[in-house]
Amino acid sequence: MSIDPGLRTRIQEIIDSDNVVLFMKGTRHFPQCGFSATVTQILNQLVKQYKTVNVLTDASVREGIKAYSEWPTIPQLYVKGKFVGGCDIVRELFQSGELQGIIGAPGEQAAPAPAPAASPAPKISVSAAAKQAIAAAQGNEQGTLRLEISPAFEHALSIDDPSEGDHRVDAGGITVLVDADSAQRANGVQIDYDQSGAGFKIENPNEGPKVRQLTPAGLKTMIDEKKQFQFFDVRTPAEQERASLGARLLDESAAQDIDALDRDTALVFHCHHGGRSQAAAERFVQAGFREVYNLAGGIDAWSQEIDSSIPRY
Repeated sequence: MSIDPGLRTRIQEIIDSDNVVLFMKGTRHFPQCGFSATVTQILNQLVKQYKTVNVLTDASVREGIKAYSEWPTIPQLYVKGKFVGGCDIVRELFQSGELQGIIGAPGEQAAPAPAPAASPAPKISVSAAAKQAIAAAQGNEQGTLRLEISPAFEHALSIDDPSEGDHRVDAGGITVLVDADSAQRANGVQIDYDQSGAGFKIENPNEGPKVRQLTPAGLKTMIDEKKQFQFFDVRTPAEQERASLGARLLDESAAQDIDALDRDTALVFHCHHGGRSQAAAERFVQAGFREVYNLAGGIDAWSQEIDSSIPRY
C-alpha cells in the first residue's frame, strides 16, 4: 500500500512528537471503540502522559497510518518511534510484563519489568449442560476451556493451550483457563448452556450497570417530562454542523466535565446511527455512572421517527 510522501512525513512527525503515541478511535478520555478503550486502559496504568491521535477526525491519517505501519487495523501503538502493535498484541505484552519494559520511563533506557502481580484465582461454576456442550464442541481437539473477560465485560470462551500466568480453575470437574487480567473480573462467574438454541450463557456478578438503549420516542418523553439529564453528541464537529439535536459535543473538555459529575447523574449519548455513542456510553458506565443511555439508531432514527426537519445524511 503506497502513501503520499507528504503524509508520510506528517505521520512521522506525529510519531516523533512523544515517547508514547497511540493512533486510536476517539481520545484518551473518550475512546470510541472497545479496542481503543482497552489500550487506553492499559496505558493509563503505565504512563501518566502520552499522546493520542483521533483518526476519526482525519481520514487521511486514518488510512495513512495503516499504510505507514503496514498494519490494517486501529488502534496502533508506537513507543519511542517504533510500532508495537494493535489491541491484541498490546494486551498480550501487558499481561506478560513485556510492555512495561518496552515503555520504561521517559528519557531512560527501558529495562525488563516484572509481570503484573498475580491476582487471586477466581471461583467459576460450569453447569452440566454447559459441560456437555463444551465436550461436543471440542470433539477430538486438544486443549482446555479458556474464559476471557474484557474491561468492558465482554465474555469469550475458546479452546486453548495454557499460557504462563494463567489460573487453572477447577470448575466442578472441568478446568477453565483464566489469564491474570480476566481473573480480576471472573470471580463468581456461572457458565450455562441454553439447549433451546440460545447457546452459552455467562452470568457475571462483577458486571456493573449496563448501557440502557433509548428509543427516539423514549428520549422525546424524557424531554417532554423535563427529566434532568446531560445530553452529549458523539459525532465530529462537521457532522454536528450538518444536523443537530442541541446536545453538547463530546470533546476532551466535555469528557473531563462528565468525569467530575456525581455518578447518579443521568447521561444520554447520541451519534449518527448509535455505534459511536454506544462505545462512549460504555466508557462512562465503566467510570461508575449508573444511569447511562444510548439513543438507538442515533440522530438518523430521530429524524425518521420524531422530527423530519432534522437533515439526514
